[in-house]
Amino acid sequence: MADADAHSLETILTRDAALLRDTVREAGALAQSMFRTELKKWTKGASSPVSEADIAVNDLLEARLRTATPDYGWLSEESADDATRLSRRLTWVVDPIDGTRNYLNGHDEWCVSVALVEDASPVLAAVFAPTSDEFFFAIRGQGTTLNGKAVRATSGSELDFSRVAGPKPLVERLKPSLGDIKLHPRIGSLALRLCRVADGVLDAAFAGGNSHDWDLAAADLIVQEADGRMTYLSGDPILYNRREVAHGVLVAAGRDRHASIVAHFRNRPLP
Repeated sequence: MADADAHSLETILTRDAALLRDTVREAGALAQSMFRTELKKWTKGASSPVSEADIAVNDLLEARLRTATPDYGWLSEESADDATRLSRRLTWVVDPIDGTRNYLNGHDEWCVSVALVEDASPVLAAVFAPTSDEFFFAIRGQGTTLNGKAVRATSGSELDFSRVAGPKPLVERLKPSLGDIKLHPRIGSLALRLCRVADGVLDAAFAGGNSHDWDLAAADLIVQEADGRMTYLSGDPILYNRREVAHGVLVAAGRDRHASIVAHFRNRPLP
């Protein structure tokens, strides 16, 4: 029975991979067509910006993906949460525009980020940055590609801080005696920051304690399938499509470097 279930999932992933590629490219093209135009925008919650572009891209993704897979759950930053997702084996986890502040300010680093989560783990992922024409894609067990070419996280355990991105006060805790350190320039899209580990642009990337499933799920699989790891600082895995979708401090890096960073913070935990 388990073999039959695995075969069934493999068939589903092959079908849904094609759907995901086409849909995320279409969504990216829509976002790009609205980029640097006059948009209605507002603030939700305490300080989270949102615009009519976020909603338009979300509507497109939802129409394409949910029509094709009506039995799947749906979790998106720009949709009301539907608790029925918690009972679904497969759930789409969506950030229509990750890096909305960058997008609204006319800066290039933003993306469309979509993952398919089975139970608590991502099994398909696409992150598309239209302005730089970067399309990251991963299928569980099949590696990560960037624009169709296989990519891998960097090896080794040493730290070159110019190749590390994330909140500076957090990163400084890795080597507090060094004094001032120069990090990689800030990347305003969290999903892209994490994907930069997968293609070797960064050696490591951190996320502060204010991220959500939709920021992380696609990048998580993309990093994993590029021979990296992405976890909490404790080394515990990130679980998705739970009732609580917010997450604490996270790190992504190649396997050896990730192990070294996790060991450091286990010995010197955050207050």
